[in-house]
Amino acid sequence: MDPTGQSGSAPSPFGDLIIVLFIAMQVLDGALTYVGVQVFGRSVEANPLLFWLMQTVGDGAALAVAKSVALGLGAFLHFASLHRAIAVLVAVYLAAAVGPWTHLLFFY
Repeated sequence: MDPTGQSGSAPSPFGDLIIVLFIAMQVLDGALTYVGVQVFGRSVEANPLLFWLMQTVGDGAALAVAKSVALGLGAFLHFASLHRAIAVLVAVYLAAAVGPWTHLLFFY
């Protein structure tokens, strides 16, 4: 650590932006999934692990656990300066979760 308490790496504007986008994707995915499951039922959930967890502990608790784990892992990647990996995850969440839920809920 240097005298300012920072680790050896300099702040990354790209890294800061991408982790904010990652957090936004997690929040949007969680909210849209919750609404989608309330509107269409749990059977609309495509992730079998999340579906099982919803049946076991309930919709809200399952999503809170899943999103907390995802955010924790995202934070780990951020602190490890693996921002390109986070950027890929942002794109995957946008294409495979947020986009489809948005389409299903607002354009179906």
